[in-house]
Amino acid sequence: MKDAISALGLTRSTNASVLGTTRSTIEGHLKALSACRKCPRMHKPVVLGRAIASKVMLVGQAPGDKEPVLGRPFAWTAGKTLFKWFNEAMGWTEDESRDRIYFAAVCRCFPGKRPEGGDRVPAPDEIANCSEWMKREFGLLEPELVLPVGKLAIGLFLGEGQVPPLVEVIGKVFRVNYDGRELDCIPLPHPSGASPWHRVEPGRTLLRRAFKLMAAHKAMGV
Repeated sequence: MKDAISALGLTRSTNASVLGTTRSTIEGHLKALSACRKCPRMHKPVVLGRAIASKVMLVGQAPGDKEPVLGRPFAWTAGKTLFKWFNEAMGWTEDESRDRIYFAAVCRCFPGKRPEGGDRVPAPDEIANCSEWMKREFGLLEPELVLPVGKLAIGLFLGEGQVPPLVEVIGKVFRVNYDGRELDCIPLPHPSGASPWHRVEPGRTLLRRAFKLMAAHKAMGV
């Protein structure tokens, strides 16, 4: 088991004051983000991950109705599946995963329900508003690896106006440019229980391949 320093992709020679300043800066960013009220249709509170100075950023889609109550992203059924994947591939518990990876999202607030049922998909203006916060995070963290989870998040990095089919992107590493910063991207399917994609072929094999690529990436520190 690696310690907290190596888990962040840092070395023993990293100046402790620099690490402390980075964490303090991230905490300040999250405090400002928690006060965001740009999108009147979104349900508060803003759902935030931990103030982790990681070179790996996981980008989800948007919180469900349970996450605002429990106060953390991926807190319910989909989260159990996601952290099961990390445990099987990396040997990490949920707590260790949250301490090693910075959790972001396309939108940080629960969008609400559709009249016909199911969660509402965030509107383009809401996605644009929240992307300003993520751009700040990219500037603060300078991540080397991004893990978009689900089609909405994958489209943000690989879509170019159209979300590619999962079978074409899962299990691969892409070099992407986000807000002028180049980094590696390993897409993941959404772990929702409503979708069987990751439980049947070719999804199962492609998912395992994605986690092997992830485990081998230098930014993971494993």
